[in-house]
Amino acid sequence: MTPSPVQVHRLVLGPVQTNAYLLGDPTTAEAVVIDPAWEGERLAGELDRRGWRLTAVWLTHAHFDHFGGTAGLAERFPVPIAMHPADQPLWRMQGGAPLFGFERFDPGPEPTIDLEHGMQIRGVGLDFEVRHVPGHTPGHVLFYAPALRAAFCGDLIFAGGVGRTDLPGGSWEQLLSGIRQQVLSLPDETLLYPGHGPETTVGAERAENPFLALA
Repeated sequence: MTPSPVQVHRLVLGPVQTNAYLLGDPTTAEAVVIDPAWEGERLAGELDRRGWRLTAVWLTHAHFDHFGGTAGLAERFPVPIAMHPADQPLWRMQGGAPLFGFERFDPGPEPTIDLEHGMQIRGVGLDFEVRHVPGHTPGHVLFYAPALRAAFCGDLIFAGGVGRTDLPGGSWEQLLSGIRQQVLSLPDETLLYPGHGPETTVGAERAENPFLALA
């Protein structure tokens, strides 16, 4: 298989050091942002610096620290925003931002593309499979790109950890079951790009993640 030319760039943004992922195809200059965490103007500037044209924003879930940059990004790039509809109530609550002291939080444009489990979405010349994995939030999804051998998994799983379930809509049982069915079912070499912290692999987490002994 010919390697994909798509480049993945991680920017760590915002008050809780959230990973925003900028995916771009240098041959076509098309780009997608997954979880524009914060500082949308900075994301827009990075797109400009690379000469890339944003075509879509995809949200793994609707916690405020994963879409806080949408408003600033949309000022320059008014593109479709995709999210699972089960997280719509959370989005309308500004992703919980007021609960964490952010009273002037601007959520940006409302998502207009409803994601659902098993659907295929296309971006930067690649097909991505949407997997609905509730537990951290009711509408949490991951985006799996077989051609990249990678999954963008938001706050489901981290290097040595898993997502918290003590916020509204969380479920420990759903989270562990979903990780077992929708993450550990991927090939061991699959890169996992999490919402916080460094990337890891399915194989590494299967072997070493202490929480998955409970899954």
